[in-house]
Amino acid sequence: MEKVNLAEKFALFHDYWNPKIVGDLNESYVKLAKFKGEFVWHQHENENEMFLVVKGNLLIKFRDQDVWVKEGEFLVVPKGVEHMPVAEEEVHVLLLEPKTTLNTGNQVNEKTVTDLESI
Repeated sequence: MEKVNLAEKFALFHDYWNPKIVGDLNESYVKLAKFKGEFVWHQHENENEMFLVVKGNLLIKFRDQDVWVKEGEFLVVPKGVEHMPVAEEEVHVLLLEPKTTLNTGNQVNEKTVTDLESI
């Protein structure tokens, strides 16, 4: 058993929209990611997705509303709900997702990460 220091792990990488695995919890991964700019509209047909903001403020756009998730808050996006994360400034996010979750959901493009790195 090893504890995980989030600040130390976030210091290990500088790329955006490229989740890193920092833990394995049953059938889910605990991931860290840095966001900046707009992502892509997407949805996850079979998985809920949790965004916990560790640093900064994250805007998650939905087709019918926008939700700001502030530092220390989290939001669970239900499966099948189309959304687009937006970070005006760099945001540090902890994601808790089933291992099957693809970061771009139903959209495969240049931002899709298929081989997740463990740090």
